[in-house]
Amino acid sequence: MLFSRLRRVRAAFAALAVPLLMPVAFAQPAQAQSDNSGVLRVALVQEIDHLNPFTASFASSTMVGRFAWEFLTLPSAEDATPTGGIAESWEPSPDGLTWTFKIRPGMKWSDDQPITAADAAFTFNRIMDDEKAAEANGSYVENFESVTAPDESTLVIKIKERQASMTALDVPIVPEHIWSGIEDMADPRTDSVEVVGVGSGPFLITEYRPNELVRLKANPGYWRGKSKVEELQFLKFDNSEAAVNALRNGEVDFVNRLTQAQFDTLKNTDDVETNQANGRRYRELLMNPGAQNIERQPIGDGHPALRDVRVRKAIAKAIDPQVLVDRVLGGYGELPGGLVPPIYDNFHYTPADDVKYTFDPDAAKRELDAAGYREGPGGIRVGPDGRKLEFRLTARSSEDYGQRATDYIAGWLKDVGIGVKKNLVSDNEVDETTSSGHYDLALSGWGTNPDPDYILAKQTCASLPASSGSSSSNAFFCDEEYDRLYAQQAAETDEAKRGEYARQAQARYYDQVPSLVLDYDNALEAYRSDRFTNFQRQPVEDGQIMEQTGYWGFYNAEPVAGGGDSGGGLSAGAWVGIGAGALVIVAGAATVLLRRRASTEDRE
Repeated sequence: MLFSRLRRVRAAFAALAVPLLMPVAFAQPAQAQSDNSGVLRVALVQEIDHLNPFTASFASSTMVGRFAWEFLTLPSAEDATPTGGIAESWEPSPDGLTWTFKIRPGMKWSDDQPITAADAAFTFNRIMDDEKAAEANGSYVENFESVTAPDESTLVIKIKERQASMTALDVPIVPEHIWSGIEDMADPRTDSVEVVGVGSGPFLITEYRPNELVRLKANPGYWRGKSKVEELQFLKFDNSEAAVNALRNGEVDFVNRLTQAQFDTLKNTDDVETNQANGRRYRELLMNPGAQNIERQPIGDGHPALRDVRVRKAIAKAIDPQVLVDRVLGGYGELPGGLVPPIYDNFHYTPADDVKYTFDPDAAKRELDAAGYREGPGGIRVGPDGRKLEFRLTARSSEDYGQRATDYIAGWLKDVGIGVKKNLVSDNEVDETTSSGHYDLALSGWGTNPDPDYILAKQTCASLPASSGSSSSNAFFCDEEYDRLYAQQAAETDEAKRGEYARQAQARYYDQVPSLVLDYDNALEAYRSDRFTNFQRQPVEDGQIMEQTGYWGFYNAEPVAGGGDSGGGLSAGAWVGIGAGALVIVAGAATVLLRRRASTEDRE
């Protein structure tokens, strides 16, 4: 084993759809009442779990963090190769175990304090020393031996084993003089503008109302130059249909995660431009293989039949991904293989024909026969222990994909003798049940980085939770052979060799099928072309705008001259007229919200 401890994983990119809350009567929100046409209003159909960059996990949350805090390095807009951020240069030692980063001179925090190597050292050491601070980004420091700042412009990171991802540390660097006073990373104050409002990125957080609004202003001191977008507003919607209606009406300027029908309709809408891109996101069907904690103690209440790999393989052979891509995604997706999408072809795994799971109900039945599950009353199979082969299928109630895909999956599994009880719930409930192991089957989804390390690391034994519901991969996969291959790719600096190890690790995961990748989504986005232009794509030629691994999409956008008055927010009539719980507003302390906690993942 190359690492003494495989890195504990917290993804920094990924969330699925948001929870449905009870509909309320809306008053006009106290949003910005500016006449500034440089206000870019973005419809958000995901929950913000935290703005605290140490605990923020959902893709929407980490996206906001990318605007607010600069990284040491970040993926470039052109091709996602590393480019400088707070660090202007970096150099490994000959043995690859010491990395020296030179901090860009003259950079300042938004409160005019200088940015130094001490801020970066503080950030990494806090993650290394504080379990709560490691919730979101602990995976990146698990191989670190020490992080020091010998002077204001020099950061030195010593690692235990060679690590190929040292220029892909997706960790927001925070100001030590603000965060050193935070004793408890779970303190709600860490989500307050008082704390998160001091930043270094292209935009600064100025207002946050959970489940309603995140507002940011352009940072006049940003080292690349002030954005021409004066203000960003992320407005929370309950579902994409409500967001699309607001786009059509000119009440928001940008929407993503569109359905096929919405995208096709918007392509023919005046003053609206659409963007279709190869995505960095995959969808999967989790199959609880026997949830356990880091001490290998069972947790949760998953069906014991799913501990048998033959049952999991039978499920994989009973599902038709082509139908899901064609009918649920409307053709806007790619057929599945490994955990790394084909947009990152150096690390993408495509299973050979002789091992690929293809839609074959008869083969699925043979697998179940061999595992000892015989047909019982009503056509539902029964195991040797007399228990029915009947599973809960958990998915998000507010997501179009979850609602439709569960119908197909339930039908296919019934055809081979597996009963399914659909469990459509809020995203908080999906998060809580899957992270604690209280599920059988569940639809999930993840975003991936150009560097494959984090998506592969979260499948290791080291990512098993310390306790039920704590930070972990909800696939609960633990396999010695996979861990060995993961460690090889993590330490290999030759990209071709690393790619081969990464594909071998994915092949092992694919064979053991703790989850089944169902598709790779296309990114479907739309924006008001009469108000904004020059949105930067990543990669430049055919990439997506919003859910990037950087901040280029909105930072480089420009208002259209004479493009109209944003009004700074939705009108009272619009907010009320969306109705039926479509736009979620938190009216005050009396509003009852679903319990929030740090997510177990960065779901996309």
